[in-house]
Amino acid sequence: MTQPPMAADLLIAGATLLTMNADRHVIEDGALAIRDDRIVAVGKREALEREVTARQIIDGRGFVLTPGFVDGHIHITGDPLTRGFARGAPDDSWNDKLQKWVIPIFKAQTPEEERIAAQCAALAMIRYGTTTFIEAGTVIHLDAVMDGLAETGIRGRVGAWVEGRAFDPSQDQAQLSAKAIAILESEIERYPDKGGARLSAWPILVGHSTNSDDVWRAAKALADDKGLRVSAHMSPRAGDPEWFLAKYGRRPLEHLADIGVMGANVLLTHLAAIDHSELDILAKSGAGAIHCPHAAMQGGFGMAKIGLYPEMLERGVNVLLGTDGLAADILSSGRLMASLFRDARGDQDIFPPATILELMTISPARAMGMADAIGSLEVGMKADLVMHDTNLPEWGPIFDCPAQLALSAPPGGVHSVWVDGVRLLDAGRSTVIDEEQLMADVRAAGRAVIARTGLPNRTAWPVL
Repeated sequence: MTQPPMAADLLIAGATLLTMNADRHVIEDGALAIRDDRIVAVGKREALEREVTARQIIDGRGFVLTPGFVDGHIHITGDPLTRGFARGAPDDSWNDKLQKWVIPIFKAQTPEEERIAAQCAALAMIRYGTTTFIEAGTVIHLDAVMDGLAETGIRGRVGAWVEGRAFDPSQDQAQLSAKAIAILESEIERYPDKGGARLSAWPILVGHSTNSDDVWRAAKALADDKGLRVSAHMSPRAGDPEWFLAKYGRRPLEHLADIGVMGANVLLTHLAAIDHSELDILAKSGAGAIHCPHAAMQGGFGMAKIGLYPEMLERGVNVLLGTDGLAADILSSGRLMASLFRDARGDQDIFPPATILELMTISPARAMGMADAIGSLEVGMKADLVMHDTNLPEWGPIFDCPAQLALSAPPGGVHSVWVDGVRLLDAGRSTVIDEEQLMADVRAAGRAVIARTGLPNRTAWPVL
């Protein structure tokens, strides 16, 4: 008996599909069908055109279809409004730049300004094919940010700014810890990660040395209990190991392991200044590592000299890529990471194109506990997908589609993006956000934030 055609909302027919499934199938002249927020069919065009009846059909010829990319670490507030503002004087130390410039800029934002910044960051990510992100833990006005993000349609995991350590002996450490823990508990209650939520809160810590052991334990306990992830900055420079050694006589990951907060639901960003003993802890614990190549290179972390990311991959560590707010283009981050370590190790074969694509799709999906929903084009997965235009000179004739996308395709060649089956980008333009109005708001808000801080605008050349 002949099966009736499958009903679908959308059929994309004729595209080349980089499925990122377990067999890494590349389907030329392929097709993909969506119903509601899920992928319901994947295969060759000729077969699916017979087997699927769709309300809408898109001609995918000349396009490559991939899963949505994942940005594992991005500051979605502060940076989008003030990215072009030089932070620090020439003689300022890294810590001075952080304390006197970066943090005051972040904390000068109003709820509305953070809302605008988050929308700007989301729009930029979507334009480059990122459909899911992990925020870096520097959101002050969480409710306003979540409201703004909801309008963009992006998928994200976000956390309020949490610092719960007393650096001044006169401060009440127990009170600071309790306040920080209350923030974690409140945000997770208000924005639970369940039922396929597009946006939710995770217990994200600023990291470094900013939180007490009690706060770390509480964050880990919440993640364990609710099926979430803890994310935090750690060891971009020698300052973190030096602080932990002076305070505890142990390096940072040794201390985190000692207090029982390492595990597969922990994601640590940067990790440039870890040693091999910490690599052992990282690998054995199952924790994930988030590499932000642009931040490492521009920040002078010494990653090329001391970074252990090739060893992490060899040891089976889940590695994610992050833009850190310095860029919105995760594909360029992958290329930069590969180039960094190829040059540093004198080995042109490490970080091949397949690995670059994995670090933007299936690896972060696995590390986030979302491998059953995002990261590949398979039946039953969330309909988070990106359509890349190959009718561009940078593509040329296609011989090896995955390699060309990973290494040479223009990052700005993203034509269309869907999240949960909703088309958020069409022909490079947002379908849900008024881009002109948003950018006018961004420019006004950025100027207002800087004016409020009173910080001088230091430019390299005189402006007439």
